[in-house]
Amino acid sequence: MNYPVYQKMGSTRWHQAGSIPVGWEARRLKFSVSLRNEKVEAEESGLDYMGLEHIESWTGKRIDDEAAASEGIATRFVENDVLFGKLRPYLAKVYLANHEGMATTEALVLTCTDALVPKFLKYFLISGKFIDAVSGTTYGAKMPRANWDAIGALPILLPSRDEQRKIAAFLDWKTGQIDALIARKKELLEKLKEKRLAVITRAVTKGLNPDVAMRNSEIPWLGEVPAHWEVKRFSYFSRVVRGASPRPAGDPTFFNGDFMPWITVGEITRDEELYLESTETMLTEEGASSSRTMTSGTLVITNSGATLGVPKILSITGCANDGVVAFEDLAHDAHKEFLYYFLRSQTEELRERMKQGGGQPNLNTDIIKSLSVPFPPFPEQSQIAEHLRRATTKADKMVEKVTEAINLLTEYRTSLITATTTGKIDVCKVRISKPSLSHVDSKKGF
Repeated sequence: MNYPVYQKMGSTRWHQAGSIPVGWEARRLKFSVSLRNEKVEAEESGLDYMGLEHIESWTGKRIDDEAAASEGIATRFVENDVLFGKLRPYLAKVYLANHEGMATTEALVLTCTDALVPKFLKYFLISGKFIDAVSGTTYGAKMPRANWDAIGALPILLPSRDEQRKIAAFLDWKTGQIDALIARKKELLEKLKEKRLAVITRAVTKGLNPDVAMRNSEIPWLGEVPAHWEVKRFSYFSRVVRGASPRPAGDPTFFNGDFMPWITVGEITRDEELYLESTETMLTEEGASSSRTMTSGTLVITNSGATLGVPKILSITGCANDGVVAFEDLAHDAHKEFLYYFLRSQTEELRERMKQGGGQPNLNTDIIKSLSVPFPPFPEQSQIAEHLRRATTKADKMVEKVTEAINLLTEYRTSLITATTTGKIDVCKVRISKPSLSHVDSKKGF
């Protein structure tokens, strides 16, 4: 959609701001807000706590979390204060408070002066241009931070308060529409993933022939299986071994080399692909000698943490860390792709089982060896694997298409906010049907 633009543009001494509409002002942020620095003892305060983990990136929405709590020192905020995450600012963690509370000290608490409408400030702070400018001031490689001196020195563009309210209303209206579209796409995405999993689960536990005779497997979670299938434990199929990580972690003697691919949990869980074909990092020769080598063609599974239970087949020979378990010396009557799909069908079940034990979930080799597997004859395993390759490829293309649509909508949302808060769209000439401006209270910001 094409939006009207301002007819008269002027220059400003802030080269970062570029040209701005006539009547707008560019000034340092610190002259339009004050920094609230009222510290409270979190454990002694009855205020609601807001951590950066409770703020959704790029939207300013709160992520509900009943476990939200903090120990130590926090910063008090009040209604219409705006929180800005200074830790990893590229995540764009910005929140407009609608009640009194306390925030992590990793968030700046900003109070607007009379020249600034709080909701306009929220949108300005999550604009792509401002986030990029803040990110350019950060220090620290692994956990970059920005400080108030640098952020406060950046320019903010100020139309009149009336126009700020109109801009905020326009962005409420348009982002509301975009968010509704994104929510529907995400709902469709979840349904597609559920259907994909259901297709896999049925094929590896019931087979492809709906008319085949069935029998009780005598395993409660498995139920009936085809009568001619066996049920065996994983220990029958292979030798189950765990990876090993060089110590200490991060030692340049071992890591960031060019000798051997380094296979980690992150590499295995980053996508739904059947095969792992590359890694982002490599080990040195010394690092490889201190780890466990896993050869191309090996079936592996992640065994700890929140992402346990994800299988993969290696297309490369590499070294794996201790969060990876391998199935080596696979039996001749076991089809590795069939076993991959079986493990994929059990991912959520394994996670639930591990949660019941409390503490850090850990899928150790003894548990994996004892897993019961419905086991058809080899030719049928091959047939099921081939069927699932075709079915999941089709499903993955649909998932990819919906994911791309979500990404495009998200990018459009951000670009619209940036364009509007930097004077590229004249919202005064846009007819807004919802929300109405009649409820605007200039004293409360919006």
